[in-house]
Amino acid sequence: MQAQRKDRSNPVLNVLRLVIAGAAAGVLAAAVALPAIGGAGMSTKTAVEGLNLKPENLDEPPLPERTELYDADGKQIAQFYFENRQVVRLDQVAPIMQTALIAIEDFRFYQHGPIDVEGTARALVKNLTSGGVMQGGSSITQQYVKQVLVNAAETPEEQAAAIAPTVSRKLSELRYAMAIEKKYTKNQILEKYLNIAYFGAGAHGVQAAAKRFFDKPASKLNLVEAATLAGAVQNPARTDPNVGADARKRLLERRNLVLDRMAEIGKITVQEAATAKAKKLGWKDVKVPGGCEASKYPYFCLYVQYEILNNEDFGKNQEERRKLLQRGGLRIKTTLDRDMQAAAEQAIKKYVSSKDKPVASQAMVVPGTGEIKAMAASRKFGRSKKKNEMSYNIVADGAHGGGRGFQQGSTAKVYTLAAALEEGLKYGDGFPSPSGYQAGSYSSFKNCKGQNVGDPSHTVRNSSEGGGGFKTLESGTWGSVNTFFVKLQQKVGLCDVVKMAKKLGVKRADGQKLQEVETFTLGVNEVDPVTIASSYAVFASRGQYCRPLAITEIKDRDGKAKQYKPKCSQVLEEEVADAVNGILSGVFTKGTMQDVGGIGRDAAGKTGTTDDYMSAWFSGYTPNLASAVSLGDPRGTSAHKLIGITIGGRYYPYVYGSSISGRIWKDSMIKALKGVEAADFASVDRSRFGGCTDNCAPKPPKKKDGDGPRDPFDIFDFGNGDRDGPRDGRGPDRFDDGPGRGRGGGAGPVAPLGDTAPITPVR
Repeated sequence: MQAQRKDRSNPVLNVLRLVIAGAAAGVLAAAVALPAIGGAGMSTKTAVEGLNLKPENLDEPPLPERTELYDADGKQIAQFYFENRQVVRLDQVAPIMQTALIAIEDFRFYQHGPIDVEGTARALVKNLTSGGVMQGGSSITQQYVKQVLVNAAETPEEQAAAIAPTVSRKLSELRYAMAIEKKYTKNQILEKYLNIAYFGAGAHGVQAAAKRFFDKPASKLNLVEAATLAGAVQNPARTDPNVGADARKRLLERRNLVLDRMAEIGKITVQEAATAKAKKLGWKDVKVPGGCEASKYPYFCLYVQYEILNNEDFGKNQEERRKLLQRGGLRIKTTLDRDMQAAAEQAIKKYVSSKDKPVASQAMVVPGTGEIKAMAASRKFGRSKKKNEMSYNIVADGAHGGGRGFQQGSTAKVYTLAAALEEGLKYGDGFPSPSGYQAGSYSSFKNCKGQNVGDPSHTVRNSSEGGGGFKTLESGTWGSVNTFFVKLQQKVGLCDVVKMAKKLGVKRADGQKLQEVETFTLGVNEVDPVTIASSYAVFASRGQYCRPLAITEIKDRDGKAKQYKPKCSQVLEEEVADAVNGILSGVFTKGTMQDVGGIGRDAAGKTGTTDDYMSAWFSGYTPNLASAVSLGDPRGTSAHKLIGITIGGRYYPYVYGSSISGRIWKDSMIKALKGVEAADFASVDRSRFGGCTDNCAPKPPKKKDGDGPRDPFDIFDFGNGDRDGPRDGRGPDRFDDGPGRGRGGGAGPVAPLGDTAPITPVR
């Protein structure tokens, strides 16, 4: 009983109880308790001693700060945040903002210690007599402590405990406040409070609030704006201007109260207060977009986001890394080139509409560094089916937010070509290449485990059935002859071709192992543009494979920077890469891109159209830049083929690699390389790769009297009916672009692959 009386006679506890009770307590109760405080002339020191309070260190975890992404030129392209906050120094906050906040929240801030007994008592009387909360009872130091505890709370229960209206919580708050007052100067405490306080409308900290409310930094705030923000911190939920007109009205009233208070304590004149109160609220409602969906470059942004989420350097698991991304205040510099990105976007838009179901996507990569300069797609990123938006990163693989990709088609033939040249074949080497090919036995092809994967029951066909012809490495590549490449793969060895593809960085978009099947060289594996552009960049860089690079520097919240350099290795002899370039350069002048043409500088590339026209590709490069363009329907290429279809407002009976993808590549590369000095490919070592070995073309029979003129197309030896089919809906095709009668025929699927099966791609 005696202890209870002693407890009730403690004036500080009485104040605490009344502060907690708030307006629910009676004026009479306040009158009883407060004279004891005033009469005793109690100081903060006396009050603290009376409670036997001792300082207790407060754990202050870093404040959640937004992470910002920048392009190669240092311009912001995206941001991630859990809380919209930008931490600033006190000297970056307008003095009038500091004055306004102190005036309304704790005007004796610089005079008292961790608790202002006089201020608490005064606020209590004011609140009780007014019938509402007009003045705060806690010091700024105490408010800072409470905000730290709320921010550190991980669960709703912890958050509720951090603001619970109990005496024990208030006493703990005082202990922490005592330690904070010992640890920091008053200016440091004010700075910390300004950065942690919530102002409403999703704005945490004064800098974010200034930009959200008034579209200016905190350093530029004027009297009216400062009073508005100072008034918002007391109860941001009720005065959030983003909620509606009633909340804005309450915020205006609160602003005017701050102005009156500033005049009352002599910080501004009565006339200044009146002039300011006559002004409108001035709410600008500046949206603060966050995440990749809000970025102008969403696909590139997604790639960077997943680079962080997948990297153990940034946390033990994805949840830790996500928190770092959303709260860590990182400054991430990327490789994105806005001009090259614009070139890709404009070229895609020219040929494919955002309303089309098939999607064109493109990646641009720098040979020799792996830097990704552009990632673009015809459809916008988002989750609206009504707007025909894409909800994943179609330009990249699954590990970077992408899907399962599209079958590569005949752009995969270059890996067989490179393996053949590496193993000693020459430009003039070749084989008779009939219209159809069947493996002689199951053992005709062996995967890298030594297992037989040949399929004698399956017939690989060219674009149309017809007479045979002898194809060389050059003519077989320029015409993209299927039977030639299957026979070439058989000679080189399927496993060696697979190993070559892997050396060049080729992997499936879905993360599964490459399908090592008879038709591997025809492009049965689903891939993505970033991967294929990077593999082709190896030839442009004379044999160097560089891992795709999107991030060049990351600065943490303290300004400590870490650089990220290219990761490259020599995977192919320079001379072999040069030999590949020599053949692929002819695709523009003698092959499947002849009707489209080149780009006015040294360039090489390969078209790719899958069997039954399920997807269409073009991948190519110059010594300066490599790029790959894919086209397919993400709803499922088996059910939604590129046959008899309107894309970009134009009707196509059949879509080939050169029809759309090749044209996008050409237009985008010309614009992307504008202003970039042209570089030349190294000369081919003709002493090594010229002529033929044991696979030379047979000598033509001697001409007899009466023989007619030789078919001019025989200079390329395209003898498999390659001229039969239409191309781009524009009449006869000189090369291997016709739909044919037997493409994809025979035994059908070799092995299931997602929504499509290994089939017989061409070009």
